[in-house]
Amino acid sequence: MEATQDVLGPGYEAFRLPLGRDAEGEVVATLVRRRAAEPTRRAVLYVHGFVDYFFQTHLADFYVERGYDFYALDLRKYGRSLLEHQTPNMIHSLTDYFAELDEAVRIIRADHDLLLLNGHSTGGLISALWADRVQGRGVVDGLFLNSPFFDINAPAVMRRFGAGLARTLARPRPHAKLPAAVSELYPRSIHRDHDGEWDFDLAWKPIEGFPVRAAWLAAVRRGQLRLHRGLGIDVPVLVMCSTRSVKPRPGSDELTRADAVLDVEQIARWSNRLGRHLTLVRIEDGLHDLVLSAEPARERTFAELERWMGAYLSASPVSSRVPSS
Repeated sequence: MEATQDVLGPGYEAFRLPLGRDAEGEVVATLVRRRAAEPTRRAVLYVHGFVDYFFQTHLADFYVERGYDFYALDLRKYGRSLLEHQTPNMIHSLTDYFAELDEAVRIIRADHDLLLLNGHSTGGLISALWADRVQGRGVVDGLFLNSPFFDINAPAVMRRFGAGLARTLARPRPHAKLPAAVSELYPRSIHRDHDGEWDFDLAWKPIEGFPVRAAWLAAVRRGQLRLHRGLGIDVPVLVMCSTRSVKPRPGSDELTRADAVLDVEQIARWSNRLGRHLTLVRIEDGLHDLVLSAEPARERTFAELERWMGAYLSASPVSSRVPSS
């Protein structure tokens, strides 16, 4: 597997993972790596959310400073993996992502004894479903889910209508655009050219977002309902979310102190369906992506994550990295 320097610059490598072809043509995923300063047998794999990709270098800093090699997966048709002929973020089943997760974990596990899976938003839902599928195989040692997308943030009637419309259109018109999207106000609240402090590629994570397609929403809803029936994840799980949600409104300073994308009460409600070993932490003034929150909420997020890692991952052995062949 040949590495190239990643767009994030020195210290970051990128590996292209070929995934065959689908109806649109060639499909790839991208695995990004940043090694810890000293050889380690510990690793973390980060999985992003919808209209997203890995850019949070301070998250990588947190892990490598604690002796973890950091990996991030840009899923097919997202970010680094989005090819010119593809519809951004398009998918027909969340289980399609299992192929890149399987390959990424195979690569990481060749050199590491311990693996933490860290998923955000839709990536949190995907990570939970994947971890349930591989239960009993010993390939993952813990999950950290940052504001996972466990339900649709809408009244019950609208959830049923939206999911029903997506299901109806998913087969005959999978690319049909639905009247649903993440508000522009959330990405504006985090990008440094607007009201935030973070820099990200606006071609890969545009302020206006990407259209919600029928097949994508139908796939997400099937995954959510599978989780609602109950999973059997057999490793410790940490779920974190904000203490409250807010409806995006122009000019409101609440956008900087709450989750403006998902209903955090839904996250808390459905977290108990993941498995038997769950820790739920609520972060005061946390944003949807908790690690992008302003201080001190961001500091509290990392402090809680470090506390949980110390409690549930510290007992596993750490030794020198096995040389790659």
